[in-house]
Amino acid sequence: MPANRRFRQVIRIGPVQVGTAYDGRGRERHTAACTAPRCGFSTDYDSRAAAELAARTHRCSAR
Repeated sequence: MPANRRFRQVIRIGPVQVGTAYDGRGRERHTAACTAPRCGFSTDYDSRAAAELAARTHRCSAR
């Protein structure tokens, strides 16, 4: 079952969006997800800096 999250502090770095939300256990999680078609990149991080770094260094392989 997919997690329904309410993201806040959403920013866009190139094709990647970075947002902050709480997971099911009440911990703050930071997600970086690519919005390019057929890319599929999406990961969760413990720190906002790590998510933003992943967004800045992401290269889509589905071109």
